[in-house]
Amino acid sequence: MTKVLVATDKPFASIAVKGIRKVVEEAGFELILLEGYTSQDDFAKAIADTDAVIVRSDKTDKFIIEAGKNLKIIVRAGAGFDNIDLPAATAKGVCVMNTPGQNSNAVAELALGMMVCHARNFFNGKSGSELQDKKIGIHAYGAVGKNVARIAKGFGMEVYAFDPFVKKEDIEKDGVKCLGSVDELYRTCSYVSLHIPSNSQTKLSINYKLLSSMPACAVLVNTARAEVINETDLLKIFGDRKDFVYLSDVEPTNKAEFEANFKGRFFFTPKKMGAQTEEANVNAGIAAATQIVNFLKYGDRSFQLNK
Repeated sequence: MTKVLVATDKPFASIAVKGIRKVVEEAGFELILLEGYTSQDDFAKAIADTDAVIVRSDKTDKFIIEAGKNLKIIVRAGAGFDNIDLPAATAKGVCVMNTPGQNSNAVAELALGMMVCHARNFFNGKSGSELQDKKIGIHAYGAVGKNVARIAKGFGMEVYAFDPFVKKEDIEKDGVKCLGSVDELYRTCSYVSLHIPSNSQTKLSINYKLLSSMPACAVLVNTARAEVINETDLLKIFGDRKDFVYLSDVEPTNKAEFEANFKGRFFFTPKKMGAQTEEANVNAGIAAATQIVNFLKYGDRSFQLNK
């Protein structure tokens, strides 16, 4: 029988697992769960005789891929896929897919939620500020960026965006002002919400030059990846500007230095939380299961990443 493994260090919500199971078993496949595992060896053992695997942010490297002797497809339940070794999968003839857009509203709500918490001093009883009329720049206007724009407009914010891969007219039809460069975005907006992927072009790209150009009372919000931030430059900005704030869905490697020197000017979730809602779990999990069924039964390669 065809076996589908769900390998999740951060398990799906139970309602999502039920949905995944329904899709997989109705297709005549067997579902295997590996939840909250503690070592890559556990993952390698579980994947050894499976045909397909669904992962979240789980590290799916060459060791794991080669351990999957029958492996035909990996689906990342979410958009980002830097946790998967694409060259290793391609070399083994394994199809890799993601599920773009399924977690986008959850991530966008988290971004705005962190902004509200900060603006109200994390509800410590002291007077705060409002998001209305503030300028927010969206760095990358994909599915998450679009949702951030929608919610931010509901708060009455002035919304700007920069994305060299999206047409100006497609941005502006959403009532968002399209800027011509990343430098202009950071110079213009006191809030910047990051949604760029982590790749060779973007790693460490959020640097001192960009951050130092932001207006007074600057707030950088990162629901993307830690690797896109130049953490040395970020610390330098914190030392140079007492008005600078960093809100992130991923802890930096130099978290201890922030805690020792800049309390009250940052917030880091303890574990990446952007997609941690029941709704996002259901959307991404069922999409992943459906893509596996369609690939194994009908050869459908929609959303394939390693073409």
